[in-house]
Amino acid sequence: MTAETGNSVDASLLAVDDQPEIGQALKLLLRRQGWSVTLAQSPAEALKRLKEQDFDLVLADLNYTRDTTSGREGLALIEAIADGHPNLPVVAMTAWGSVDIAVTALKSGAVDFIEKPWENTRLVNIVRTQIERARARNDQQRYRELVRLQRSSEGIIAESQAMRRILKMVERVAPTTATVLITGENGVGKEVIADMLHRHSPRAEQPFVAINMGSVPEELFESEMFGHERGAFTDAHQARAGRFELADGGTLFLDEIGNLPAAQQAKLLRVLETGHIERVGGSRERQVDVRVIAATNADLPAEVEAGRFRRDLYFRLNTIEIAIPPLRERVDDIVPLAQYFLDRHGARHGRALRLDEQALTALKRHHWPGNVRELSHVIERGVLLSHGELIDTDQLGLAGPAPDGNSAADLVMPLEEAEKLLIKNALKRYEGDAEKAAEALGLSRSAFYRRMQKHGVGGDGKDKA
Repeated sequence: MTAETGNSVDASLLAVDDQPEIGQALKLLLRRQGWSVTLAQSPAEALKRLKEQDFDLVLADLNYTRDTTSGREGLALIEAIADGHPNLPVVAMTAWGSVDIAVTALKSGAVDFIEKPWENTRLVNIVRTQIERARARNDQQRYRELVRLQRSSEGIIAESQAMRRILKMVERVAPTTATVLITGENGVGKEVIADMLHRHSPRAEQPFVAINMGSVPEELFESEMFGHERGAFTDAHQARAGRFELADGGTLFLDEIGNLPAAQQAKLLRVLETGHIERVGGSRERQVDVRVIAATNADLPAEVEAGRFRRDLYFRLNTIEIAIPPLRERVDDIVPLAQYFLDRHGARHGRALRLDEQALTALKRHHWPGNVRELSHVIERGVLLSHGELIDTDQLGLAGPAPDGNSAADLVMPLEEAEKLLIKNALKRYEGDAEKAAEALGLSRSAFYRRMQKHGVGGDGKDKA
């Protein structure tokens, strides 16, 4: 009897049988269902194929030339697949029709059993059913892991499709040793993602060491990163381990990697390539096992083209890139994030509060130059300044919708004027606290002060006389 074609499931199958004519018959039958089929004539060849390629299912004969009665070789293959590929379904085949062998095959890890000569429709239905079941199990496992990641990840809200894609990427990348480059504007949560990658990796019980590369003085770079021996320089009164040693066995997070000067880039590249460090004043190299995660708000490809960032270091860091979009591009996350911060800050300050409708509208309309970090500050301000149970736009420091229905972010004005307005609004919102205003705008304090001076804006956010 011939099985029907038109199968809806694309799949890649491995068929293992020492008789070439049996293998070809399987291939012809299964290819008519739209499945791709790879043949192997021995358990050893099958295991080799499994190392080279991913399959959705294995059809494995139990009896081979050297042992045509006991099924020992076939059972050993099923056990090996169950150990090395626990999510890969195996359907066992035998010409001997032994109930004992069938039961043993199922105990060894096979998901089903079929006798030879087979009935075509039955074989095809078994294969289709087991592929669909395996995929459903894998999807369920991935979903459970994704939910676990979400629930255990402080500050990560994934209502938007963009953030859901990022969490799925974290799920795939975390268990590996790949170097990861996290990109995105200031305040989007790059360190939170780096921490997730570490906590869901095999290194989770080992150290997670973070350092802001822009804050390390050039003259102290080697000491800070690689350590120093006692007496290496004037103030080296005792030996000190550097960040690479402190992170040995774990993860080293290099934040703001785009701020690293050229001379230090070469030193970092050497360690990434060799896995060896040498303390300042030392005479021997030390081997370190460190997974590196880097982050930047800079456009590194542009920095490479401009000659300010080494191309070889960029490629070394950029094995996997996770680009986090700004908050204004994932509007679906704004209200859930606001509620998260409202619960957190409210609990800390002993307040049970809600956001009124205008406040929610203002939150969704705001441009969020400081991203999630700015949102946290805005909600905390609302918690502190609210008088009743509701927080309104004034307490958040956000203007409501403009009369024509547009927000300030939608208005068109000269860039100079827009920059001045942003600086004045940030100072007003943070009541003259230049450090918080600078952080919300993604600027260093010195850069913020330069812009204040450039536009003639005082510490109160008003124009200077």
